[in-house]
Amino acid sequence: MSQQSFELLILGSSAATPTAKRNPTSQLLNVAERFFLIDCGEGTQMQLRRYKARFQSVNHIFISHLHGDHFLGLPGFIASMHLLGRQNELTIYGPKELEELMAIIHKFSETQLNYSIKFVHTQTASKQLLFEDEKVEVYSVPLKHRIATTGFLFKEKPLPRNIDKYKLEKYNVSFAEIHKLKKGLDAVDNDGNVIKNEQLTIEGPKPRSYAFCSDTKYFEELAKNIQEVDLLYHESTFLESKIDRAAQTFHSTASQAAQMAVLAKADKLLLGHFSARYDNLDLFLEEARPIFSNTELAREGSVFSL
Repeated sequence: MSQQSFELLILGSSAATPTAKRNPTSQLLNVAERFFLIDCGEGTQMQLRRYKARFQSVNHIFISHLHGDHFLGLPGFIASMHLLGRQNELTIYGPKELEELMAIIHKFSETQLNYSIKFVHTQTASKQLLFEDEKVEVYSVPLKHRIATTGFLFKEKPLPRNIDKYKLEKYNVSFAEIHKLKKGLDAVDNDGNVIKNEQLTIEGPKPRSYAFCSDTKYFEELAKNIQEVDLLYHESTFLESKIDRAAQTFHSTASQAAQMAVLAKADKLLLGHFSARYDNLDLFLEEARPIFSNTELAREGSVFSL
């Protein structure tokens, strides 16, 4: 069985203010054709169009916190989906105050949507299961920022084991038993003997995972919630020369993001949320790679496939 899709598109990588080349934070994650929008800074819907993303396929939006560069694109995005005739329910995960904000906007704009919105409130006390279906599960993870903030962990569920047709012949098992094997059950050979599922199948591909760690100061406890993640996005607002500024504003440096990747035993690190003061983003790689070599920049339009 081939692996299902697991692909991340970067829509925005700037910190508090956008630049001529960088938009505020937003990402689109596709897991098994489930499209998850992660944060929604200004200009997100324009970026979705620019990169020809599947606009109306987004059914779940995750908002890390209520600083404007992470959610001010949401009212316009919701309105555009309404104007384009959306009817499917949209689920938004974020701080409880976000529901209040959207209600106020819709009240004073006298907006009546064609579709319903379900809000799921996040909390910062502990890791929290937000969404689950047969393909994927999504958790919030507490971060440490100036206001209540969470990251998000997306985990692919194990794929079914692959049936080994050669083994079916070897153990004299009828093809009629395949439906049992697909359910993880044991099979019965043509002589009535029970053959273990593991003897007739091959283990599927390793489940993949992605952690989105939005605005946060460096704190080692975070690593416990994202251990052995395949792809880690960690904010790196500043370079190490501004580490005091990072501490004051509850942000991280590129080297601190790399240290987190080491602690979490991540496979790959993405740096993002770059301060507008920096034009040369390669400096972030120069700082992070000596600590964690498999590091890339989360530039607009970049696609990372697992």
